[in-house]
Amino acid sequence: MAVATSDSILARSLITDRRSTNFGLKNEVCRGKVVPCRAGGKVKGKGKGRVEVKAAVQIGGLEEVKKAKEEMGLDVVSEEELREKGFLGMRKTKLVCTIGPACCSPQDLEKLALGGMNVARLNMCHNTRDWHRDVIKKINQLNEEKGFCVSVMIDTEGSQIHVLDHGAPSSVKAEEGSTWLFTAQKLEGSPPFTIQANYEGFSEGIEVGDELVIDGGMASFQVIEKVGNDLRCKCTDSGLFLPRAKFSFWRNGKLVARNSELPTLSKKDWADIEFGVSEGVDFIALSFVNDADPVRQLKNYLYMRSSRSTRVLAKVESLESLQKLKEIVEASDGIMAARGDLGVEIPYEQIPTVQEEITRVCREMNKPVIVASQLLESMVEYPTPTRAEVADVSEAVRQYADALMLSGESAIGPYGQKALSILQMASSRMELWSREENRQSILHQRRLGVSLPDRIAEQICNCAVEMANNLGVDAIFVYTKHGQMASLLSRNRPYPPIFAFTSDNGTRMALNLQWGVIPLLVELSDDDMEANISMTIELIRRKGLLKPGDVVMVVSDLTPTHINSTAFQSIQVKTVV
Repeated sequence: MAVATSDSILARSLITDRRSTNFGLKNEVCRGKVVPCRAGGKVKGKGKGRVEVKAAVQIGGLEEVKKAKEEMGLDVVSEEELREKGFLGMRKTKLVCTIGPACCSPQDLEKLALGGMNVARLNMCHNTRDWHRDVIKKINQLNEEKGFCVSVMIDTEGSQIHVLDHGAPSSVKAEEGSTWLFTAQKLEGSPPFTIQANYEGFSEGIEVGDELVIDGGMASFQVIEKVGNDLRCKCTDSGLFLPRAKFSFWRNGKLVARNSELPTLSKKDWADIEFGVSEGVDFIALSFVNDADPVRQLKNYLYMRSSRSTRVLAKVESLESLQKLKEIVEASDGIMAARGDLGVEIPYEQIPTVQEEITRVCREMNKPVIVASQLLESMVEYPTPTRAEVADVSEAVRQYADALMLSGESAIGPYGQKALSILQMASSRMELWSREENRQSILHQRRLGVSLPDRIAEQICNCAVEMANNLGVDAIFVYTKHGQMASLLSRNRPYPPIFAFTSDNGTRMALNLQWGVIPLLVELSDDDMEANISMTIELIRRKGLLKPGDVVMVVSDLTPTHINSTAFQSIQVKTVV
């Protein structure tokens, strides 16, 4: 069968004598699964690393291929984008949308998925667990019935002081000069100019004259009176109260230290985590992480609690988390740079450099990073963003952040779908410009692997990306079980997109957050890489997504189950004919 011709560079772990190598298994694609069958070829020659076998690959009948195509887990959005823009035009930066009352219907969720939403974020600060369960069910139905690949993330509330209720389902305007009462009392109804805080000790240590700042600057107040545990405050900078807005206190230009005795994970957080595990969410974002211990604690709990692979992201949103950034990144499966809360604790002018540093550290340590908060904040109210916001989005893309996140823009704003389309357009344009101008930043190659196989895999991925860029290949195909090699390729930010084939759905959903990775769910053989390659190339070619002359690079980290199997860590270059 003439699917592809190949020139291969093979690197087999623990073998230094690399010589001419072919794969010698005859394969059939039956019912979408790879079934290895002996072709009668025999190993010839002597010595380690010298394997010469005649190869024969056979694709089954049209019915078998049709059934195999049905199991080819390429989501409909990526397929349409590939048809429209080609390999090098595919968007690399992933998009996260916060789901709220403005976008929770099946129709709205489908529109967001069609618009490029890769991850749906559910903020456990808001709404009931029944509401969240219903949204998760709708997303799962979209994935199963309409061919999307949208991962689900829950965001823990954390131990924080925030607005409990301001008496309206969406935003409320605070006018300059108006007087408001902040209280922890549980009040009946929604008295005007009254804000209920969720923490009884929210006013401890606060003095008359202190400044109260909403959501890092959305609105500001001055404390004019303390009445018991309540605070009476005068609005000094008019602005919006969003539902469950966070607030902080300042004195003489410095942040008043708060929450020092509150745990990172509250009782409610543990209950929410248990809920997320039972609902099969893909990511848990841990709020107000000040060191690596809560991350390790949660990962250990998830390992013991669930056989499903749930990734733990740490939110960097405090001065303490910046001071221990590397240990937090190392302990976590990814980072969310929550610039809104972070901007409350450090000067405004430091945010750009801090964001770039977080992104750099995450990339060096091979952990995905989400840039979040206020990307298109004006679109909570208005149908178009400011030009400065678009420039901010483009800068995050230029820094090679893995993902961008919408918060209130999609959760409560009336223009969530348009905001998502602006993220999509801005990121695609900046990616194209960066590639054309050859502005890819040079990554300090911090060695990650400790064992020899891990170090080999890392070097293979580094070399593969350099080769892919220099040779101008159209796509990189990686065959992976746990996603490690796909993430190592992503770390190097190659020009062509990375198609990650895996037979593990948890891996597929986790890779949804990795820059430039298009994850596909497909049955793979651990013992016959050539069958995997032939089957997947043929299936994509039959979809009309590969054409003669297209060049793909192939790498793999599949571990063979048999000692004498022909599975290799390898780099191969194949030209479709």
